[in-house]
Amino acid sequence: MRTVYLNGDYLPETEAKVSIFDRAFLMADGVYEVTSVLGGKLIDFDGHAVRLERSLTELDMRSPVTKDQLLEIHRELVRVNGIEDGLVYLQITRGAPDDRDFIFPDPETTPPTIVLFTQNKPGLADSPLARKGIKVISVDDLRWHRRDIKTVQLLYPSMGKMMAKKAGADDAWMVMDGYVTEGTSNNAYFIKGNRIVTRARSHDILHGITRAAVLRYAEEAQMEVEERNFTIAEAQEADEAFITSASAFVMPVVEIDGVALGDGTPGPRALRLREIYLDESRKAAI
Repeated sequence: MRTVYLNGDYLPETEAKVSIFDRAFLMADGVYEVTSVLGGKLIDFDGHAVRLERSLTELDMRSPVTKDQLLEIHRELVRVNGIEDGLVYLQITRGAPDDRDFIFPDPETTPPTIVLFTQNKPGLADSPLARKGIKVISVDDLRWHRRDIKTVQLLYPSMGKMMAKKAGADDAWMVMDGYVTEGTSNNAYFIKGNRIVTRARSHDILHGITRAAVLRYAEEAQMEVEERNFTIAEAQEADEAFITSASAFVMPVVEIDGVALGDGTPGPRALRLREIYLDESRKAAI
């Protein structure tokens, strides 16, 4: 049985309880982060901690723990649950006031709720999907317009993944005003020649921690990076495409709305970026 963390206590998962009045449950009033674990060590923890603080600040929410305390909680959960490869999920909410109300509760009388738990994923970095690539479809982006804040409002991304599943694909890319924003739970890219194209950072997309690292490594590998809007049709004409996320790392995309890219198998540049990211991340893991 997993040990989880809830509001200062390490508990068996069956004993961890959150109030029905918690605002994450009633209002999706919470933020989250997911940190990968490889070889028992945390990948990109600092980046996730910084983004968490930004999300909290944007929502005028306070953190119940310091960055150092957060690191210790992550490490302890990895240790007690024996995680070699897997994920640590973190969620902070505005807490549980005495009753439901649209107005934010007073933070002096309603402390935030903090929850962390692990997910064991043996062989996380050796995904069979990375060897064959994934197929994506396009769907309208109907989410709210602050996607840069990593909130727990994940209903529409879940619907997007279900649309992809029903279409026989693996995931979906969101499209707004004719241009790709991002995947349901990942950032989206295509490669043409030696150039990587991805949407620029703004309120329209999540500022991915893996995205930042991959683009940095790509430039170090002498690949050009162009951050701009692009269409599905443009991506369909690309040599390669891929997505990035904390749990998928760099995942090749081999088909977009039924159109195969190249010969329909993962391209060499995407696979090389995945290799570089995993190698460098393991070296920097803590």
